[in-house]
Amino acid sequence: MKYPFQPYDDVASLQQSVTDSFCELAHRTVEENGVFRVSLSGGSTPKRVYEMLSERDLPWSKIHLFWGDERNVPADHQDSNFNMVKTALLDHVDIPEQNIHPVPVNVESPASAAEQYDQTLREHFSDRWPHWDLVLLGMGDDAHTASLFPETIALGEQVRWFVENWVPKFETFRYTMTYPAIESGINIWFIIT
Repeated sequence: MKYPFQPYDDVASLQQSVTDSFCELAHRTVEENGVFRVSLSGGSTPKRVYEMLSERDLPWSKIHLFWGDERNVPADHQDSNFNMVKTALLDHVDIPEQNIHPVPVNVESPASAAEQYDQTLREHFSDRWPHWDLVLLGMGDDAHTASLFPETIALGEQVRWFVENWVPKFETFRYTMTYPAIESGINIWFIIT
């Protein structure tokens, strides 16, 4: 698979381009397929994109939002990716609740939460792997994406779509989509600043 590289002069230009491209892809995909399924990323750069999307006219009733990764914290916690998307986007648009699919965080039992979300994803995709219309990803300074950190168990997962992943550097579990589930996306955008 070939991934084009598009540099920008500054972060604001990148965020504007991602926002515009997201809107174009959403409209085109809904027109062609009737639904637009997106895996969202956490982070400060996507946050601004989500804020900008909240000001756009999009077919929200046809858009389904999922999370590519999540921290093992309650949904209202300041470190929650869901909470970030909620305050930046969801609180400002008219999207049906049934189109919002957050990770069901279970601080006491990460494995059961990951298994439950894996099942949720499978209910929305009928193929062997989820063919996302769009996967948004960032990249950390250690080259991790989603919560696929270097030298962690989840990197080798080849069956499940979504797993709990012990991250030694943080001494905690993170939830993450697996590499094959990410790679199955029709459009995969890394937003790196």
